[in-house]
Amino acid sequence: MWYFDSPKIVFGEGALVHLQEIEGHRAFIVSDENLVELGFVQTARDHLTKAGVESTVFSQVEPDPSLETVVRGAQAMADYEPDWIVGLGGGSCMDAAKAMWVLYERPDMKPEGINPIEELGLRQKARLIAIPTTAGTGAEVTWMMVLTDTKEDRKLGLGSRENMADVAIVDPVLSKGMPPRLTADTGLDALTHAVEGYASTWGNDFSDGLCLKAADMVFRYLPRAYEDGSDEEARERMANAATLAGLGFGNSMAALAHSMGHALGGVFHTPHGRAVGLFLPYTVEYAACENPSRYAEMARYLGLPTPSEAEGASSLVRSIRGLLERVGQPTSLREVEIDRDGLEEGMEKLIENSENEATTVVHPRIPSAEELERLFVYAYEGREIDF
Repeated sequence: MWYFDSPKIVFGEGALVHLQEIEGHRAFIVSDENLVELGFVQTARDHLTKAGVESTVFSQVEPDPSLETVVRGAQAMADYEPDWIVGLGGGSCMDAAKAMWVLYERPDMKPEGINPIEELGLRQKARLIAIPTTAGTGAEVTWMMVLTDTKEDRKLGLGSRENMADVAIVDPVLSKGMPPRLTADTGLDALTHAVEGYASTWGNDFSDGLCLKAADMVFRYLPRAYEDGSDEEARERMANAATLAGLGFGNSMAALAHSMGHALGGVFHTPHGRAVGLFLPYTVEYAACENPSRYAEMARYLGLPTPSEAEGASSLVRSIRGLLERVGQPTSLREVEIDRDGLEEGMEKLIENSENEATTVVHPRIPSAEELERLFVYAYEGREIDF
């Protein structure tokens, strides 16, 4: 027995106007200062006002939100007593909103204790709306959240099916202003979700189609969105692809590229999408050495050469690397300004963090500590995986 979870999804140009249709009294908007300056937060507040809903803003969310930020936001939320919470921004803002919401409803909990086993009893005080302003994380439709333990230099994968948003508003207008580098970072995150969600050992009939469609859309439209940010069709398709990939991997699971990417982000603070995208071809190669079938299936769907399963998986890896290069993304750790001495110094922590990620155990091939070290070294050197 398995489950498929999804919020109500409102999508398409102008979807943000749906905020005028909600019924309630007070909304607590979780965002960041950049989105305040861009005017997106005020636009959301204006729509809420037309719905007769008062609002306030917590705009202190940083990239890779910390446990401390979540605690501060939850306290501000408790003081305001909203019946709607709005996570507006990239994955960091939406993840922070989820965590703050849990603490608002469950003040007895600590953010690092949020887990999928314990019943939370949410929606006694408020419900959640998630609004992405980037096209990549899929956090608007997933229940997982990533918070940073700054004391341990570790990213924590947390969450419960209960803390999935009630409504996801996917309006491509909000992502039109993304610069090329952010477009690439977030777009590669969406591709990683799609590939890993399909290949994960928890993949299923309901998630498979979503992951395949999302992967196809990223390959088709990410280069266009990267090269011409005003390409409205590309922006809309990437916004939808990110949400489809979120639904896909959110109902299966991400895998080893996420484990290694989270580990890298915790130690070296590399942006999430850039990190997981960098590791994706290496982790696909590593798994395909023993189990290429799912990658070959995806390659076949994408129209890539697949004379055999092994060659199909290789075609997929080449296509991923080609996309990374086309959108100016690094293909080795050396290119993200990590020197070899720094890598060796942080290796023990990188391995420990990777092994502690739940996404490691659903990869089609589970690495030992020694193999994880080799994977990090190969990714540093830009070498194809041959073990």
